[in-house]
Amino acid sequence: MAIDLRPYQEEVVQAALRGENSIIWLPTGGGKTRAAVYVTKRHLETKANAKVAVLVNKVHLVDQHYEKEFKPLLGKDYKIMPVSGDSDEKDFFGRVVKKSDVVICTAQILENALTNMDEEKHVELTDFTLLVIDECHHTNKDAVYNKIMSRYVEKKVDKEGNLPQVLGLTASPGTGGNRSLDKAVEHVLQICANLDSVIVSTKNHKPVLKKVVPRPIKRYDIVEKRHLDPFADHLKLMMSMIHEFMPPTVTFGLREKGTQEYEADVVELRKTGVLQENRLIAQCALHLRQYNDALLINSTVRMVDAFRLLDDFYKSMENNLLDGTDFFLQGLFEENRVELKLLASNPCFENPKLAELEHVLVEQFKDKSSRGIIFSKTRRGTHNLLEWVISNPELRRVNIQAGILTGAGTGAQHMTQSEQKETIKKFRDGGLNLLISTSVAEEGLDIKECNVVVRYGLLTNEIAQQQASGRARAENSIYSVVAEEGGREIRRELTNEYLEDLTAKAIEQVQSMTPREFRLKISELQKTAVMIRIMAEKQKEERSQRFIPAGVQFLCNGCFTPVCHGDDFRSIENSHRVNINPLFKRYYNVGGQVTLERRFEDWEPGRIISCSKCGKNWGWEIKYKKVAILPCLKLENFSLNTPEGKCSPKKWKKVPFQVQDFDFTKYMEDRLDDLDLDD
Repeated sequence: MAIDLRPYQEEVVQAALRGENSIIWLPTGGGKTRAAVYVTKRHLETKANAKVAVLVNKVHLVDQHYEKEFKPLLGKDYKIMPVSGDSDEKDFFGRVVKKSDVVICTAQILENALTNMDEEKHVELTDFTLLVIDECHHTNKDAVYNKIMSRYVEKKVDKEGNLPQVLGLTASPGTGGNRSLDKAVEHVLQICANLDSVIVSTKNHKPVLKKVVPRPIKRYDIVEKRHLDPFADHLKLMMSMIHEFMPPTVTFGLREKGTQEYEADVVELRKTGVLQENRLIAQCALHLRQYNDALLINSTVRMVDAFRLLDDFYKSMENNLLDGTDFFLQGLFEENRVELKLLASNPCFENPKLAELEHVLVEQFKDKSSRGIIFSKTRRGTHNLLEWVISNPELRRVNIQAGILTGAGTGAQHMTQSEQKETIKKFRDGGLNLLISTSVAEEGLDIKECNVVVRYGLLTNEIAQQQASGRARAENSIYSVVAEEGGREIRRELTNEYLEDLTAKAIEQVQSMTPREFRLKISELQKTAVMIRIMAEKQKEERSQRFIPAGVQFLCNGCFTPVCHGDDFRSIENSHRVNINPLFKRYYNVGGQVTLERRFEDWEPGRIISCSKCGKNWGWEIKYKKVAILPCLKLENFSLNTPEGKCSPKKWKKVPFQVQDFDFTKYMEDRLDDLDLDD
């Protein structure tokens, strides 16, 4: 099937058609994926033994790219296979690659296959002749894209094998948070170095691009600060009482209540309490964070939403009262519960931003064909906003049908992948006309053109801002920033506008370099990156062998009870750390069954587990090969007692001891021996 490109698309694919590694920089809605399909088709037609991997960073994009672009345009002539975490094909990925012309997969699937030595699963980068990397601005730091490309660059520096051609796609590489042109240029060069690519954009067809992807009308819908906020004042008074309950030395220097800075402070304070095994400090910090979250919710949505957060939290803690600290904290809330509920239900003091949001939506949805997206910061915030929309008579009057779109996962208020797909389908088909979304809807999703996009209570970078703005692609569309007068959202939005312009200038400067100058700079950055990676691997190896596993003790973060040692743990598929000591079960209680939408080759989820003493959530069980029930622990819920003192690493890859691989046969033999001894 012939693939027709617009003039600006034809311009940006030329470097790729010449076989050069390149990054296509086009705005959201500019047709980057269609350009990639065109390059893929030409590559398959002209390259001997061609094999293409299309990498995405979100699961739902696998099916989207397959169904919307690659299958309709290439499926008749080539074998195309979508592979994601919930498909069986991932379990024999190596075989799938051999039998396919094009594989569309999440980057993590490829990363796993590169490191897995099982013949059915393993692949090499040199098995491919073209890598297409969607949303390639994520190729930095510890992101999975960069892990893959680090191997690529290392092989290139060492001149190993025939490496595939690279084609990156992005709406904005950003500035990396830098605010000077020189530093922004360095960031763009680093992205180019990570992808071993030049960056290309349209020079000759900007008017056509502007017509295809018009910029929305941007406006700031500003509200005055609340003149009175007795609900927030009462919360702050209660927080001050908790401060007074704590040693004055630990509360000195805590920043303004109800801010992200205060949250960062109490997170560090809790960490200090855990490492010192000071339960008073640790528990007070935990509760202060809940109050601060309530203040943040109060400043974004309704008072009743903030009250409900606290009420639910304290109900969940009722059965976990261990000492005087718990009784004080629980009692403080119970004593003030009625007063808080009364204040939260008083409409005189409701959030003025909601009134402004209502005005924006009513104005835009007078047209029955309208559709829009509200971008909110948190999953909880999206649920709160949905409840507000549903209960709002003015919004019902203009026939707003709203739904939530958040990230997929297993935690509270996550969506399953099928729920995500169903919501997007309803929005595309007209069953919903308003999405209330976290940042998941900013990138990549095939969402129908919107005539109104609202940024509500967000502090994000210039990349996210550009992505969100790109969702408002209908003619005369509105991009509204609803915010408080003099608030941080406005300052950040204005900063992002500057950084968006700075990104364009940085790219222009990089593109103006001579080929020789560009290659020298890229080569230097790549050699530095290889050296840094080698050093990081060495440090990781040294850290993992710092202590013998038996010398590291695990303590529950809720009550500081010692519950196990490092030598009790084994690693399954380099992703699950399970405790194989049969005596460990005496330390935890089991709760409800965990359900996952995805299926896995060798294991399935079991029940939630929590500390039998304090009720602290520890993680959940997994059932391995249908017979071994193993507790799988979240490291963040424990502190480690080592020969050199306490530490609290958040990720298993940072524990200071080596975790052995799980040997299923030996485990079962040991369990059978235990049964024989019991008999």
